[in-house]
Amino acid sequence: MIKSSELIINADGSIFHLHLKPEQLADDVILVGDPGRVELICKQMTDIEFLIQNREFVSTTGKFNHKRITIVSTGIGTDNIDIVVNELDALANIDFTIREINPVLRKLNLIRIGTSGGLQDYLPLNSYVISQKAIGFDGLLNFYANRNAIAHLPFEEAFKLHTSWREQLTSPYVVECSHELFSKIHRNDTFSGVTISAPGFYGPQGRVLRLPLADSQLNEKIESFVFEGQKITNFEMECSAIYGLSRLLGHEALTICLIIANRVKKDANSDYHESMESLVSLVLNRLTS
Repeated sequence: MIKSSELIINADGSIFHLHLKPEQLADDVILVGDPGRVELICKQMTDIEFLIQNREFVSTTGKFNHKRITIVSTGIGTDNIDIVVNELDALANIDFTIREINPVLRKLNLIRIGTSGGLQDYLPLNSYVISQKAIGFDGLLNFYANRNAIAHLPFEEAFKLHTSWREQLTSPYVVECSHELFSKIHRNDTFSGVTISAPGFYGPQGRVLRLPLADSQLNEKIESFVFEGQKITNFEMECSAIYGLSRLLGHEALTICLIIANRVKKDANSDYHESMESLVSLVLNRLTS
């Protein structure tokens, strides 16, 4: 039996942070960082069953092309992803009544739709990038057993060598996306590459306001890194934890981001909402086709 201190269930039978109940969760789950993006996606769906909010976690379930889909906002950062993915898995695979893991495990499809900064000059603003691999600068996966079994170890070692990775930093981990979901979503109108999930927006992504960086050349090293023909294409803040936890738990995961800034060309687009609506439509149609 899983103790109440480890799995906290609210008085109404919902899980602690998300406030969702097991029967409210669909097999296909779209994750967004911004709580306001849940409403944007809902506008394209029908048969909305509920709208639940607790802190930055806003959740709903509805239908698109007659297929049931759950939308959850995660807020920013891999620490929030640790909460969201573990609680989604608990909803799918733990019997809340007896606090035991179900004998037959349920597999979820987790797709993150986000925004991102491009790290290669060939990525134009408003383009879509699918993360074939994610590099975690956050260290989250290193707290879990069997991380080496699902990580790309040669990639990790090559990256640390190329960047002269500082020993004060957490050891980066590299995890691949779901090949099944990649084949569903990727077309000629999407780029693919390697995404870094950073534990912050400023220093960890090489931005300087008033604080200098420990390694002022790190972004240049990142941009020039190539492993087996793959380049690092973009920075964001959640993908690595989604990929790592999903692989450990037996779920499928994919991240697709809208490029709203190009760090190489030093340009950005703050008015990207129409492009985000187009990306949402693309994902919904291909996920349900």
